[in-house]
Amino acid sequence: MIERRDAQQAELLAGVDASADKMSGLVETLLALSRLQAGALSIHPRATALDEITAAALLHIPVPHDRVLDVDVPDDLPPTWADPGLLERVVANLVTNALQVRPPDQPVHLHARQEAHMVQLKVIDHGPGIPAEERDRTFAPFQRLDNHTTHQGLGLGLAIARGFTEAMNGTLTPTDTPGGGLTMTLTLPTAP
Repeated sequence: MIERRDAQQAELLAGVDASADKMSGLVETLLALSRLQAGALSIHPRATALDEITAAALLHIPVPHDRVLDVDVPDDLPPTWADPGLLERVVANLVTNALQVRPPDQPVHLHARQEAHMVQLKVIDHGPGIPAEERDRTFAPFQRLDNHTTHQGLGLGLAIARGFTEAMNGTLTPTDTPGGGLTMTLTLPTAP
């Protein structure tokens, strides 16, 4: 009887802990959004290795199993001129969104390349995509493509990703993935 009660208590505590983490993340996201909208976001750019930032971002994303991500972010790319914390958040948000819409049998691809004095990271999914006329709306806070459910978030991830990217003098551009899906291209300047 005592063992069962201890197991139930441990399960409840784990649930409380998970809920507290989720609430903390939501509050952090809302604060970041309010700083963005108020023009009060602190940015500390420096030479930043995209491969290291991508690896750090992926550590915080719960991935159901191997073979869900196809990562090709070479370690010999020139460093970007970015705020490492903001860039990690952008990459995490883009990958999380792609994972939520991907078909179960399709991985999400992350491919980075140098283009002139810029570094590009493409996050490619083979989900339903976003019609061209809806793309601007998906970057508005509290907007979701299906706008029916909130079990996967409140629709802040892309708004934060674009806001942080633009604050670092970069761009975030959605395009169609050949064969179906969405490709989000993050473009940032290389370090001087």
